[in-house]
Amino acid sequence: MLSLPQEFLHKMAGLLGEDYPAFAASLAGTSCQGLRINTLRVSVGDFLSLSPWDLTPIPWCSTGFYYRESDRPGKHIYHFAGMYYIQEPSAMAVAEYVAPQPGEWVLDLAAAPGGKTTHLAALMGGKGLIVANEVHRGRAQVLAQNVERLGIPNVIVTNEQPQRLAQYFPRQFDRVLVDAPCSGEGMFRKNPAARGEWSPAHAFSCAERQLRILESVPGLLRPGGWFVYSTCTFSPEENEGVVSRFLAEHPDFYVEHAPRGSGVEPGRPDWVAGPEELARTVRFWPHRLAGEGHFIAVLRRREGTEPRRPSSEADRAKDYLDYRSVIENILSRVPQGRPVKVGHQLYLMPADTPELAGLKVIWPGLHVGTFKKDRFEPAHGLSRILRAEDVRRVVDFPCDAPQLARYLRGEALPWDGPDGWYLVAVNGFGLGWAKLVKGVLKNHLPKGLRQTSQY
Repeated sequence: MLSLPQEFLHKMAGLLGEDYPAFAASLAGTSCQGLRINTLRVSVGDFLSLSPWDLTPIPWCSTGFYYRESDRPGKHIYHFAGMYYIQEPSAMAVAEYVAPQPGEWVLDLAAAPGGKTTHLAALMGGKGLIVANEVHRGRAQVLAQNVERLGIPNVIVTNEQPQRLAQYFPRQFDRVLVDAPCSGEGMFRKNPAARGEWSPAHAFSCAERQLRILESVPGLLRPGGWFVYSTCTFSPEENEGVVSRFLAEHPDFYVEHAPRGSGVEPGRPDWVAGPEELARTVRFWPHRLAGEGHFIAVLRRREGTEPRRPSSEADRAKDYLDYRSVIENILSRVPQGRPVKVGHQLYLMPADTPELAGLKVIWPGLHVGTFKKDRFEPAHGLSRILRAEDVRRVVDFPCDAPQLARYLRGEALPWDGPDGWYLVAVNGFGLGWAKLVKGVLKNHLPKGLRQTSQY
């Protein structure tokens, strides 16, 4: 049995009654391991045909699969290639409840490290706009790295307070996700730090912070839109209690019915003396299903007058033609988007992105490349959205080729062919760039990414 706070156990025994022994026994068990296939890079069927592991479907996520801890997929070349994201199984349900549609504007308000942002992007087919925000700059950098690794073309990463975002996007988003910082009770068997930090006072302080975050949502969400509030804690104060307090202050919102699959339980309004509509929320319990503890609420804003969405910057046809001229000698398929030059860097932003001047933007869109004095160098980020057929020249290896380990270490490789830029790929999926000069492929994998995948 884990060493758990006695006050926590006593509290849960009082809440769960006859269910408590099964709950307590589940905390003594092992955690489930999950990965979610990145369908922006590879279809589920194609990945399963390539996978070296025996994967089992996760019921609430069509792209999610359980794996065995001994598989160690985080060390495989396919992880480096952005073909999947390692994610706790219950957490995969959150984006499914957001259910974003291609072309919508979506905000992930507390997005690091990026599991839910990248899931939202896959559900949207890479179309539309996702603003992924993180208030802590270091965590925002990690978020941007995961967006790049998975080849997400329609995400902008910001490092702002929610109130600032509301000034730039007043009631503009179709959907908002608030995966709130919490006391982490649902992760106790995975996270020793959460066990060590827990106290009743900590849970109550988390609830106050969560409510402050939710207070920014009405300024961001359009009439008729909805937002998802989620936590990874069992605490009623942080779950049904926070939702109840929000509803009391915002009568133009109501709880949507959240569908429940096998093992998923309804919320408990009786635990907070709240309105019956709280029973439309859902709870994931580790003694009911193969996953950790989670709470999810879907809240819709009543219909009203929808503010006009700001128009994007006027068409810049000349810039677009210039962009094609510098990249089409490398690519056979030129990705779509709005080209934006930031200093010497070229990015592709989602086509309908509004003006962002004044916001702290960590990642303004797909990094296409860098203008040097007499040349253009393609960016690592560009390689992550490409397949072998998208480029003029490619060096494509099977996943067990020894040359891949050498490439990941930053080594040059001998190769025959015409000089120029080559996409280095595994089974057709882009990993990074190399430049062939007189029979030697010079390695352009960023130094910070080298030797990160030992498989």
